[in-house]
Amino acid sequence: MDRRCLWSAAISLSVVSLILSSTLAVAHRDDNSYRQIALVTVPGAPLNSFDISWVDRSSQTYYLADRSNKGIDIINARNSTFVARIGGFVGFTGNNETSGPNGVVVVHPRHELWAGDGDSTVKVIDVETRQIVKSISTGGAKRADEIAFDPKDHIVLVANDADEVPFVTFISEKDRTVLGHISFPEATNGLEQPVWDPETHLFFMSVPQIGTDALHGGIAVMDPRSLTIRTVFPVANCQPAGLALGPHQHLLLGCSQDAISAGAHAQTIVMNARDGSTVATITQVGGSDEVWFNPGDDRYYLAARGMTSNGLSTGTPTPVLGVIDADDNEWITNIPTGPNAHSVAADPINNRIFVPLRGRGVAVFAHDDDD
Repeated sequence: MDRRCLWSAAISLSVVSLILSSTLAVAHRDDNSYRQIALVTVPGAPLNSFDISWVDRSSQTYYLADRSNKGIDIINARNSTFVARIGGFVGFTGNNETSGPNGVVVVHPRHELWAGDGDSTVKVIDVETRQIVKSISTGGAKRADEIAFDPKDHIVLVANDADEVPFVTFISEKDRTVLGHISFPEATNGLEQPVWDPETHLFFMSVPQIGTDALHGGIAVMDPRSLTIRTVFPVANCQPAGLALGPHQHLLLGCSQDAISAGAHAQTIVMNARDGSTVATITQVGGSDEVWFNPGDDRYYLAARGMTSNGLSTGTPTPVLGVIDADDNEWITNIPTGPNAHSVAADPINNRIFVPLRGRGVAVFAHDDDD
């Protein structure tokens, strides 16, 4: 809240305090006023298997990796309507390690959609024609998963998380060729969400578990120019999955349900991207998979499918959409979602939040102020 100047010396401190207290109370009530405003029906097979989603700001388009229908679903984020589907993917094979599509990202200025598939390829899609124009092999045996884009160096990074030795693949966006790989032999529970930082020009990526300790993970920091690991910031009691870059060079770590299963309390960590230090720990929400920073309302959104009633493995499963203020790292609210609701993305123009719900479609949430 903005600081207020004293109106005059005649105003007593008690009156000023009362006014400020009332203002804070109203703001807190408004912050919790989220509701579902739409449910987008997805045609074809029921939406039982899906993965990462993405909102392209320039076109206000929401993209969802729909494994049940072997394609990328396209939804108009302005009016929450289904537009089309881009096919040509493996689909759900009965095993997540070989299913696809998985990670998705929009690459500019070409305005292409890049998506990891279950056969260790990355599909490049022309969003105007909605056609796959290139299939790039990453050289693995299993899926190409989550993905991030470095627009400065024109490099796409994809995590090959399911191979016996997990690795990442660097691909040139310009000529669509593989530039190299980095192996993660100590990553014993795969690799998760990567993000590119425009200030440091580095990639950050969640590594849920390092070695045999289920509660020891890290954030890998990688240089896309030298194709090397700069460092790995250690993370305890978290098993980081989702990763989002917010304001103030802060990274939001979505601590996964695997950490809760291993005995940790549900939590979310905010990390300083410069040195790996912990800025804040939020215990009201955890068990997250994909997380998202929305610059439109300066908030983080967390697809916390593993949240439980008591924050422990003994609690009743209560999947939620978590909301955190990215400016002061304060928890705002948890909104009930549904089983395995692990994907989230937000439109920064109208601040609508999109969460796929198993077997139902894509739920659209909004704050009362933005609806």
